[in-house]
Amino acid sequence: MRVPVEWLRELVGLPDSISTEQLAARLTQFDLKLEEIIGDVVTGPLVAGRVLSLDKEPQKNGKTINWCRVDVGAEHNDADGGRGIVCGAHNFVEGDLVVVSLPGAVLPGGFAIAARKTYGHISDGMICSGAELGIPGDADGIIVLDPGSALPGEDAIDLLGLGAEVLDLEVNPDRGYALSMRGVGRDTALAYGLDFADPADIRVPSSGEGYPIRVEDSDACPVFAARAVTGFDPARPTPRWMAQRIEQAGMRSISLAVDITNYVMLELGHPIHGYDRATLQGPIVVRRATAGEKLTTLDGVVRSLSAQDTVIVDDRGPIGLAGVMGGEETELSRATTDILIEAAHWKAPMIARTARLHKLPSEASKRYERGVDPALPARAAQRVAELLAEHGGGSIDEGMTVVGSPAGHAAVRMAIDLPTRVSGVEIDPTTAVQALEGNGCEVSLDHSSLTATPPSWRFDINDPNDLVEEILRVVGYDQVPSVLPVAPAGRGLTVAQKLRRRVGMVLAGQGLTEVLTFPFAGAGDFDRLGLPADDVRRQQVLLENPLSAEEPGMTTTLLTGLLRSLVLNVGRGHADVHLVESGRVFLPRAGGAEAPIYGVDRRPSAEQIAALEAALPDQPHHVGLVMSGELVRSGWAGSGRQAMWGDAIAVVQRLADVLHIEVEVQQAQIMPWHPGRCAAVLLDGRVIGHAGELHPRVLKAYGLPAGVVAAEVDLDALIEASPEVGPRPEFSSFPVAKEDLALIVDDTVPASAVHDALAASSPLIESVRLFDVYVGDQVPAGKKSLAFALRLRAPDRTLADEEIRTAREAAVAAAGSSQGASLRA
Repeated sequence: MRVPVEWLRELVGLPDSISTEQLAARLTQFDLKLEEIIGDVVTGPLVAGRVLSLDKEPQKNGKTINWCRVDVGAEHNDADGGRGIVCGAHNFVEGDLVVVSLPGAVLPGGFAIAARKTYGHISDGMICSGAELGIPGDADGIIVLDPGSALPGEDAIDLLGLGAEVLDLEVNPDRGYALSMRGVGRDTALAYGLDFADPADIRVPSSGEGYPIRVEDSDACPVFAARAVTGFDPARPTPRWMAQRIEQAGMRSISLAVDITNYVMLELGHPIHGYDRATLQGPIVVRRATAGEKLTTLDGVVRSLSAQDTVIVDDRGPIGLAGVMGGEETELSRATTDILIEAAHWKAPMIARTARLHKLPSEASKRYERGVDPALPARAAQRVAELLAEHGGGSIDEGMTVVGSPAGHAAVRMAIDLPTRVSGVEIDPTTAVQALEGNGCEVSLDHSSLTATPPSWRFDINDPNDLVEEILRVVGYDQVPSVLPVAPAGRGLTVAQKLRRRVGMVLAGQGLTEVLTFPFAGAGDFDRLGLPADDVRRQQVLLENPLSAEEPGMTTTLLTGLLRSLVLNVGRGHADVHLVESGRVFLPRAGGAEAPIYGVDRRPSAEQIAALEAALPDQPHHVGLVMSGELVRSGWAGSGRQAMWGDAIAVVQRLADVLHIEVEVQQAQIMPWHPGRCAAVLLDGRVIGHAGELHPRVLKAYGLPAGVVAAEVDLDALIEASPEVGPRPEFSSFPVAKEDLALIVDDTVPASAVHDALAASSPLIESVRLFDVYVGDQVPAGKKSLAFALRLRAPDRTLADEEIRTAREAAVAAAGSSQGASLRA
């Protein structure tokens, strides 16, 4: 909302001692946030000029320019009594009064004016359009001033109001009343403790026999007022002060009749529509549209209506889209002499739906969507009628038609100490009552509570805390003390938090860059990953209001976000990209109940909290990574090395090492990994993740280069298995015995199976580690040699040689009986 400061000062009687900057700061505290202070958009000589001559000169490029002599006042004229200026606009003639920027002027955007040669002439200045001066206007046409409004050479900055200061305020959706000078003026008066003369205090004559109106859709239109003015002179110009205020507020001056309706909308906040009464056929009816009906709106677009639209019709059919835009057939024109004024109250949901359905935002719909005072229609129509009669020479018809009446607001009851309890500021009952009455509320007070009935323009006051907000606006949020809560004596980070931080440091040390992606995914993501139709990872927690229809649910795998990030980075020319993410995935619970929705007026009970928690999905922490390009960079020291599927497995094993746990790696086949280069990661026999090279079809679907590797594991499972979580294990202080075994097995036997057989063969075996795999001419065909390092230790003694030999033989026997292994000679 653009608020001309001069208009606001006049409306409120604001003292000159309060600067514009101080005013803006106070309004910001009043929840009317300042976007910017607009002023001094033009500097240097900008004057009125009289066009003395105008010669049209066709050019080789097909354009026709005007070579003009312009009288810009004796002080600025050359020796021949004017200045020569080239102009490309064609909406003026000899004798017109125009706006001229002379050399030395600087227009909005830092556009400096200087004498320059163009089209074979020296153009000694520029004849200006509204757009060039930063005010609403046609960029293809220059400003033509009213005859006699100024003398040649007179300063045009003040004439056009370009030096006036304007506050550009951000108005929140719940404060629709502030989209008017009336609303901003009331808050300004309240902020400074000034008396406020409401411009809506207009005497309205008793409704009588006015223009016939019938409202069939009263749900959408509770109140409809109509007033007629006859004998209006359409040739009369808009008063310069009114046009300036309209333009300073960000709108365009069009004609006297249209300008008056826009002026009253800016003044009171109630949109007005005017009809050329001579074009109306029969009574005006408000009804729902019939599907397929057509309406040509003021912007010249033929619109097909639906049954959801509310329209204004006469005997011929629709003549206006209610609360959004009028129809072309009944618009006010330069020939209109009889005007029917419409001031109706339209319900916000209907206007919002219609404006979005037809992609037709307007100044009117913007106000109706946020809520317009339903008590204003008759007074707004009367205000327009009086201005039309005063400035346009018309006469106001005796009758006024008013259909319907506004609904009242429900009273809100509040504990008298609630403002103090909420804010921490001592607020006495008298201050609370004065603040609410200043906002227009009717207030009654008893010994323990306060009852306030909100005014007709405040749709946002429905709750005791809404009353507290209004009271605090007046008291001042800056009065609320900044008191930090006393921090309780804590125990620092939990063990799980410390381990997650350790994991993050290790991942960074592996050369991975952490990313944070949106946790949303959809069927398209799972299709690109190649997941089968029955894959459990396709079962999502769906969102009620997703950000994108293509990502309607919470993700079940971190790879969706990681691969999107990888695509973005590779697409921007980064060849070697190694990304990691630690975050939650969201897994629906089997037979999970739908989450109940409770009110926010009280704390939920323990049973309600339990019901909410039961409806939540499982949300384990996972770690996911993707690596593309070189893992070891090429350079002067030699060639590099591409990331391989084994590198993804190595990162997972490194995580297990820093958490002091052992994981098992087995060959696996699962999308989105390559079937021959994928490993399942097992912990205590349970699969907790996978690692390897991505499937070529997946890489093609994402447009990624070949050889990209990825891994994803359940971090919570890893941390829960860490010996640092829970009781600390006991360690033997006795020396370790080391034995190496080389076993020959069939080449189809997994090394992990032999490992498990050795580890379970004796309680004295502390650890088993595979350190070599050999396939060659020193072992039979179809066989391989697996070399393991065994560590043996007893908790209470040093092992004897016989115990070590017995344990070794038991290990060989266990591997032989379960996996067919034999000791390599």
